[in-house]
Amino acid sequence: MNPLKKLFKQTAIYGLATVLPRMLSFLLVPIYTSVMPPGTYGDVTLIFSWFAIFNVFLAYGMETAFFRFYKEAENRANVISTSLLSLGASTLLFVLVGLVFKGSIARALNIDTEYMNFVLGILALDALVIIPFALLRANEKPMRYAVIKILNVAINLGLNLFFLILLPKIAKGDTSSIFSGIYVPNFEISFILVSNLIASAITLLLMLGVYKRPSYRFDTNLWRRMLTYAMPVMVAGIAFTINEVFDRYLLSELLPADIAKSEMGKYSACYKLALFMTLFATAFRMGIEPFFFSHSETKNPQKAYAQITNYFVVLGSIILLTVVVFADVLKRLIVLDESYWDAMPIVPLIVLASFFLGIYHNLSVWYKITDRTKYGAYISMIGAVLTIIINFVFIPYFGYMASAVATLTAYGTMMLLSFYFGRMYYPIPYNFRKIIFYLGISILFSILSFYIFDRNLFVGIILLLIFLGLTYRLEGENLKKIIIKK
Repeated sequence: MNPLKKLFKQTAIYGLATVLPRMLSFLLVPIYTSVMPPGTYGDVTLIFSWFAIFNVFLAYGMETAFFRFYKEAENRANVISTSLLSLGASTLLFVLVGLVFKGSIARALNIDTEYMNFVLGILALDALVIIPFALLRANEKPMRYAVIKILNVAINLGLNLFFLILLPKIAKGDTSSIFSGIYVPNFEISFILVSNLIASAITLLLMLGVYKRPSYRFDTNLWRRMLTYAMPVMVAGIAFTINEVFDRYLLSELLPADIAKSEMGKYSACYKLALFMTLFATAFRMGIEPFFFSHSETKNPQKAYAQITNYFVVLGSIILLTVVVFADVLKRLIVLDESYWDAMPIVPLIVLASFFLGIYHNLSVWYKITDRTKYGAYISMIGAVLTIIINFVFIPYFGYMASAVATLTAYGTMMLLSFYFGRMYYPIPYNFRKIIFYLGISILFSILSFYIFDRNLFVGIILLLIFLGLTYRLEGENLKKIIIKK
């Protein structure tokens, strides 16, 4: 099969499986914004922001290291058992420390202590399935991967709907039923965490087969080499996560106390409208990461890498313009409470920032293939520093608009830095004229539609149709070749 066609096929499957968990947060926005005021939704957002940060700590780059060493290992069972033992031990240590210092940690994170047991449980369960899921990807078993991921989403979504929508109605309609004993008023955050905990527990049960091994062997030398490779990846991951979610914490700390959680809730809800770009970029990355390693030794892999990036920019440009044009339509479907809509001006900035991040991930092949992951850490750290500085300086004056600008600045800078260093260490023949053309036109049309013509849907649709026509004229035949060619 054509390598590019295989890539797009696997990207579609992995994308569905990886996108759906992220899509869950998107699907839940209408529910959360209908049953919770912005302040309470701000609390939920803050907890899930910490989830994102601690997930990176608990993985500490071992997923990427697993891919790197599993593909070239003579004894793959050794890589699997060493990775499982490493993550298992570190997760156990994390839970023990978390339980002992639960109160202190809760105060430092600015969340209520009553939620900490749920938080620790969810984080631990999610950490224990990192290597099992990575093994499915490494062995190119996207269907099993997808089924389990989708089941996790279905359970989580179903429980959220039950606890937040159905249970209150049943409990109020029949006070003598067992459901009235389960229902607790103003318990929304705990219900949300319980839903996540149950879904994560069932997912681990489905993946336990990976842990049933004939024997375990902890290869200390291999583990050290994996950690050496993984640590810069972890630093990069932490920096990425700071760029993505730390602004919520800074909003809660730097804005006046009486409006902080409310403003954070509005920002987070409107931020979700950029999820279409995030989902596309994530799906693409899930497909290309194994592809990068498996094709690094083929003849002229740089050409394939360049084609992949070109197509990513083409498709990403369409998504950027589409989301911006239909932003007002989407907000009525997703963010149900009008009190959240004050933050709509952030949407184009966040969508573009997510696009830049996706391009960065495509450009990052050079430091992964050449084992220069430390450069990924350096670049990500620069982005994180920019995020923190811009937020810290400007949030008191501009609120969440400062956070949106900080995100765009950070990801744009990372994209440019990765391109600059990539040319030095692993030159790839990107089609710059094409990339700049699509990126530039989509940004220009987005500005015209959203800011100049004040989100006029008629004008926006015309601009989108013009862009789609240009894209089909220039790329139609190439895309057909990839899809049809065997």
